Amino acid sequence: MNTPSLRITLVSETFPPEINGVANTLGRLSEGLRQRGHQVELIRPRQACDHATGSDDALLLCRGWPLPGYPGLQWGEVSMHKLWRRWRRQRPDVLYIATEGPLGLSALRAARRLGVVVVSGFHTNFAQYSGQYGLGLLSRLLTHYLRWFHRRTAITLVPSISQRLELERRGFERLGLMARGVDASLFTPARRSQALREQWGLGMDELAVLHVGRLAAEKNLALLRPCMEALHKAYPDQRLRLVIVGDGPLRGQLEQQLPDAVFCGAQRGEVLAEHYASGDLFLFPSLTETFGNVVLEALASGLAVVAYDEAAAAQHIRHGHSGALAMPGDQAAFIDAACWLLEESETLRRVRLNARQHASRQGWPAIIEQFEGYLYDACRGLQDTREQPSPLMIKPGSSAPHG
Repeated sequence: MNTPSLRITLVSETFPPEINGVANTLGRLSEGLRQRGHQVELIRPRQACDHATGSDDALLLCRGWPLPGYPGLQWGEVSMHKLWRRWRRQRPDVLYIATEGPLGLSALRAARRLGVVVVSGFHTNFAQYSGQYGLGLLSRLLTHYLRWFHRRTAITLVPSISQRLELERRGFERLGLMARGVDASLFTPARRSQALREQWGLGMDELAVLHVGRLAAEKNLALLRPCMEALHKAYPDQRLRLVIVGDGPLRGQLEQQLPDAVFCGAQRGEVLAEHYASGDLFLFPSLTETFGNVVLEALASGLAVVAYDEAAAAQHIRHGHSGALAMPGDQAAFIDAACWLLEESETLRRVRLNARQHASRQGWPAIIEQFEGYLYDACRGLQDTREQPSPLMIKPGSSAPHG
């Protein structure tokens, strides 16, 4: 059955070439929707690379403000009235709001005023992040705001089953599951580079213990040091080197705590894929992920992943078969899982092969098709309720936004 193309507006405070899971996901969704024949409008903050880029029908750049503690990331700001005027001239069929900051709030208010259906995504658990920084009161306030925000959209898409259960427990409604994909032709063991491993100081039979991600407090990176110490103690005859790919506010502190580690900084594209493929064991100690794209990238690259049993790891790793899992928060179990993977070379080889085989089936095309289906369903739901206005709509003749 032929389905009509849609005018889709994506609203996000982060987008490629910025390096994070939200930007990567939005870039993939945007490209995939266009390839499927949809008109995609993007609204995001201006980036450093946009100095010669102006706004057009497919792109609206807005002012960005630095996000405290996260250099390179920013809040977006645009007036609700500017969006309202823009969308009155050229009305979208559906909005997808990926971030709930000032930009997302303005887009939500403008869409509600115009009666445009809104789908939202829960990409980053800022409430949980604030708890990691010891800001319990802020965490509760953020949870209240996020619940209020997402209740005003047709459906909220979450990337993992564990995240959906957590949000349901906190009173969120109308949640849909939409996982993430991985480009298995980019992230592949075939990109393994002995030359890069030699730069890390490793020979053919020596092991690179890899971590990839933002170097920030919410990533639980303090676990890397005791884990490496346990591995060295358990296998004194095995040469191991910790390799950290990424940047962030904790880099200087980690460099002091881990003087023998190799810090590669932030990488992207084929260079990032080469770094993954040149590793052997992947440590992912984070407890605050809504998904964790790096887990799939590591699996696709043929790495044996050690992670806590939640988010992407819970969905894509079968303990003892394609990786090793520990109960969330159990540091001793996490360390034991890492040690178990190195007990026998055959165990490590088998787990790496199984990881690659599983991840190679998790492509983006199926995810994009699923996302498209959610957008169509939201549009049909709006049409079905034209005569009985829902919270997504305003009554005919009303002009004032109600937040």
